[in-house]
Amino acid sequence: MNDTEGALVGERYRLDQPIGRGRAGIVWLAFDTMLHRTVAAKRLLVQAGPGGADQAREATLREGQQAMRVVHANAIAVYDVFHDGGNDDVWLVMEYVPSRNMADFLSEHGQLTPEQAAYLGVQLGSALAAAHEIGVSHRVVEPRNVLLADDGGVKITDIGISDATPDPAFQAPEVAAGEPASPASDAFSLGATLFTAVEGTPPFGSDGTGPPSVPNRSGTLTGAVLKLLRADPELRPTMNDTIIALKAITRGQQAGFVPPTAPAMPTVPVMPRPPRVQPRAAQAPGTASRMARPKTLRWALVVLAALVVVAVGVAVVV
Repeated sequence: MNDTEGALVGERYRLDQPIGRGRAGIVWLAFDTMLHRTVAAKRLLVQAGPGGADQAREATLREGQQAMRVVHANAIAVYDVFHDGGNDDVWLVMEYVPSRNMADFLSEHGQLTPEQAAYLGVQLGSALAAAHEIGVSHRVVEPRNVLLADDGGVKITDIGISDATPDPAFQAPEVAAGEPASPASDAFSLGATLFTAVEGTPPFGSDGTGPPSVPNRSGTLTGAVLKLLRADPELRPTMNDTIIALKAITRGQQAGFVPPTAPAMPTVPVMPRPPRVQPRAAQAPGTASRMARPKTLRWALVVLAALVVVAVGVAVVV
């Protein structure tokens, strides 16, 4: 199978240029010659399991078909899935959104505030809840499959798609032990992602087996995250309960979402803080200086504006 620039896959998708490469496959900016629209085409590297290559390929095709059923504003839409012959790889055709993943954003700009992370969690949780309602679990939510769009939107990708080498730092312990993914395992992965967003490192180290890190930047988000990270999946909150709790945090309220053993935290008004930005090299004066605000900061600015809106008019008792 030819997967070079200009090649046609699935008899209709022209590969224009590679725009991403991950453990699960290669993502191309592509053009749908039938519907005349730009799409993202991901070549999934299918690894043969105990049942052989054919069975692994069929399982991946079924996952893609399941992903096509998830329709939500915060989930990357999947348009098509197919096997293009020549080898066992499967292609996934998706909505194209100019964006960067959360892992790259955090690497460049530093951690989020608890309120920003809570806002992010509401968007991701809403997409996951929609998937759970139709029986689809994400499998492993992690910063690299959270997309922060150039226009300020938040999208989660790869819902329901297996990753042959998932990042163990974000994998629920029961899934790491061989159990199937579930809404409860998605809750754990979401908690690990939010923890990383505010603390800068995963809660149980890079391999997911270390001692739990003590949160020191999470503030009002601490209780919600610790419940999501409970070892027993039966004790983790549902995604809908998580959304309610995170919405309360964006309004400066301490939701009733704190572990019974945790000390009570005072309720305080939310005063959004600016995102941490690493020093940038000086630019020469002229036209370039008028364009100094990078697109990568637009998402953080949109989140700050959203937090101000939800905070206005909310009476908070201190």
